[in-house]
Amino acid sequence: MTPLAGLTLILVLVNVLLSLGNQSLRVQVTGRQQFISQSIQMEGFHREIVTALAGVAMKHNDAQLISLLASQGIRVVDSPKAAGGAK
Repeated sequence: MTPLAGLTLILVLVNVLLSLGNQSLRVQVTGRQQFISQSIQMEGFHREIVTALAGVAMKHNDAQLISLLASQGIRVVDSPKAAGGAK
């Protein structure tokens, strides 16, 4: 009976350790999910900021601003509407 009690105690300790590990992983996953959710919510706002910056860069022909946007992988080009002129 004593070996069975010892095995049970070992299994309980292993269970506790696994539970603590799972809890830690759950906290990490929850944090990542929250970050992803907030990033999705902010995507529209970021798009508006970039569009406004690109518009200002083109309107004022601001080489530094165009260079800054290009360094972030954003290519600023004249839109066909603006190139065609007002009607």
